[in-house]
Amino acid sequence: MNSTEIGDFHVASKDVPWKELRDGYHFKLLRTCPVTGTWVALFRTVAGASVPPHKHIGAAEYFVLKGKIEIRGGVEKGGVTACAGDYGYEPNGIIHEKTYFPEPCEYLFINHGPLQYLDAEGNTVLVLDWMGIQAKWDDAPVVE
Repeated sequence: MNSTEIGDFHVASKDVPWKELRDGYHFKLLRTCPVTGTWVALFRTVAGASVPPHKHIGAAEYFVLKGKIEIRGGVEKGGVTACAGDYGYEPNGIIHEKTYFPEPCEYLFINHGPLQYLDAEGNTVLVLDWMGIQAKWDDAPVVE
């Protein structure tokens, strides 16, 4: 999945297995790039799944294929509720509280740098960069 050569890059996502990132959260790693730090993945969640608080150390983009994502509490709390067909851009430095999936969801995520996961006090718990997501992919079990 690593793309360091200059030229076209193609992945038939139907041929890439779903792997378990954590309980209720699966992914297909489509590309990592050590030159730019970019990584691209398809994510699939169950209803009720979430992403813990995090800071973007590099911009990110998402496109919702199925379901719904509540970002920064969703539209009812002043955030964003992204539904199937929605695209979003998240700038470098933005901090998100828990991102919540109220229903099963699939989305494409393009990350242009690391994610810094935070605890309740704002301390760094984990920094996930292209090498970290690649390592998780390499070690993750295949799921249906």
